[in-house]
Amino acid sequence: MTAAVSGQTPDKSRALSSALWPWLLLLPAFLSLASVSFYPIVNGVYLSFTNRSLITQDNDFIGIANYVQLLADPPFWNAWWHTIWFTLISTLLETFIGLAMALILCETFAGRGMVRAAMLVPWAMPTVVTSKMFGWLFDGQHGIINFILLHTGLIDQNVNWYGSPDTALTTIILADVWKTTPFMALLLLTGLQTVPKSLIEAARIDGAGAWTIFWHVRLPLLMPTLLIAGLFRALDAFRVFDLVYVLTGGGPADSTETLSTLSYKVLFSTLQFGYGSAVSTAMFITEGLIAIGFCVFLVRQIRRTT
Repeated sequence: MTAAVSGQTPDKSRALSSALWPWLLLLPAFLSLASVSFYPIVNGVYLSFTNRSLITQDNDFIGIANYVQLLADPPFWNAWWHTIWFTLISTLLETFIGLAMALILCETFAGRGMVRAAMLVPWAMPTVVTSKMFGWLFDGQHGIINFILLHTGLIDQNVNWYGSPDTALTTIILADVWKTTPFMALLLLTGLQTVPKSLIEAARIDGAGAWTIFWHVRLPLLMPTLLIAGLFRALDAFRVFDLVYVLTGGGPADSTETLSTLSYKVLFSTLQFGYGSAVSTAMFITEGLIAIGFCVFLVRQIRRTT
């Protein structure tokens, strides 16, 4: 009996060490992420329950008072709705345009490699450079967009794109779509290339057209990739800061204010670390809800296809 037990012990030890070894290898990465991500998140949540301010030097625990103020704060809800609208519209446009680009680039044609490389140029450009470029393009006095629209008769006077609350946010969305659509196209192109060619050829032999093949063959198999790409893009769009900050700074009349620019102003302009942390925490919670929604759809889609 003892021999049997002693004979099993080394096997169990080896199995245990084999199971623990990958986690030990990942431990340095986990510790690094915890130091630069987990601690700031926890500290930010804690600060949101205080009235910490560098101006008044207050640093008292006040419970949920900041969140009560947040719920009744019109600037917060104004920024929240702008952020949701920006995320929704930009993600939808980038997904549809990116899918169209991916379908084209998935086909074989002369110069396809060069076109794929050129497609990534907008995405590779720093966001500040893109912001400055679109600031010049849509300049209210000397922008080339006004020049083209005036000479084609579409407008009869210059439009102040970034100075009008009616057009400022739309123009920022256009800048974001131009820059980030290649990222979506790249992800969706990768997903399209995983679709077995035998299925497409079989559908063509059966007489299916291009639309039928896309709708009944490619799209169902692409749906998990589509949802993951949409998740990545939505979470990134929700954190938009640099485009807004460089182009409008949240104006005019707070018509382009987002949660990122609002939290930045509260934290670093008014130095209200407690209330600013509450704004950032509310932003983090909203992003979490968006991620959960995408994950629910993704799990359902995976279960449906398996």
